[in-house]
Amino acid sequence: MRKKVLIICLSISLLLSTFSFTSKSEAFSVSAQGAILIEQSSGRVLYGKNEHQQMRIASITKIMTAIIAIESGEMEEYVKVSTRAEGTEGSSLYLKAGEKIKLKDLVYGLMLRSGNDAAVAIGEHVGGSLEGFVYLMNQKAQEIGMTRTVFSNPHGLDDHEEHYSTAYDMAKLTQYAMENEQYREISSTKNYKAQREGEVYSYWQNKNRLLTQLYKYSTGGKTGFTKRAKRTLVSTATKDDLDLICVTLNAPSDWNDHMNLFNSAFDRYKVETLAKEGTIKGIKDEFYKDRVYIPYTFKYPLTVKEREGVKKDITLYRPPKGEEADKIYMPQPVGKLTISMNGKTLNSIPLYFLTPVEEEKKGFWSQIKEIFFLTLGVKIID
Repeated sequence: MRKKVLIICLSISLLLSTFSFTSKSEAFSVSAQGAILIEQSSGRVLYGKNEHQQMRIASITKIMTAIIAIESGEMEEYVKVSTRAEGTEGSSLYLKAGEKIKLKDLVYGLMLRSGNDAAVAIGEHVGGSLEGFVYLMNQKAQEIGMTRTVFSNPHGLDDHEEHYSTAYDMAKLTQYAMENEQYREISSTKNYKAQREGEVYSYWQNKNRLLTQLYKYSTGGKTGFTKRAKRTLVSTATKDDLDLICVTLNAPSDWNDHMNLFNSAFDRYKVETLAKEGTIKGIKDEFYKDRVYIPYTFKYPLTVKEREGVKKDITLYRPPKGEEADKIYMPQPVGKLTISMNGKTLNSIPLYFLTPVEEEKKGFWSQIKEIFFLTLGVKIID
């Protein structure tokens, strides 16, 4: 009968570098009815106010329209503008029925000038019909985990009752979109020159004043307004290694809301490396010594006070003894690294074992990374 595998727990103390700044807080109020501030890579919520309340979102809807268009792989294709697109009310690129324009240019016009006519033209082209595109929008929302969101159009106009989201869901959408290089480029563009048919050009300036005028750390975003939704705004900002996403819904003073929230977070938080890819040092057991490694780096935003409550615990299978140590096949992974803060788990990272044979193999690190990501259903492409 096979022996049961026993577990041994090892604890490693956390050593973090000293912060290079002094934390100070400033009192301010947030005008928004719904608001959220998150750190981009971890998704940690740094501030929330009615962040799960379903509300109208106006033109920040177009973030979803843009990312679906980008992911379609059709950005270099030409779109023929329909009569329906030309007749769309509200902010416009002044498209004409029958004209042809690149999908890429439409997406720039969508994000910079908030063209509602561009949203309809994009939807009809990418989705086959406006209704087909709305289906894609809601499907993508489910994939991302936007559980309290319903889309009924690609522009955010108040022409449907069933069109709403939450500050939290829109932050999740933006976090997803910011993983796309082309989206980041479009979102951060201040001015754009688009070629229309013939020798006609359009010049568009981004409506996001945080990006163009007000805030030096701004990296992009999307504005929105309708009579029912009032002012809505999604913006991103980066300072040092801290990447932030802010969403406000029905915010009379949205520019100030975003700047105040960003400044407060930049002042209080620093991204710390809590686990670094590579071999773990400090394990004394002879079997595991210098042979246990972490497959990826994990970073997390922390305040000065919070880092004092961070703890790391390593759990490993009990190593074999005697002659068995040379014969036994170690299962992969061989344990886990649990990172917690004041008793709350931040991450649980699988740990892998480097056998003597594997140590001699060329390129082993890349091989084990491929094994790790394949267990998550992710294919590595060099």
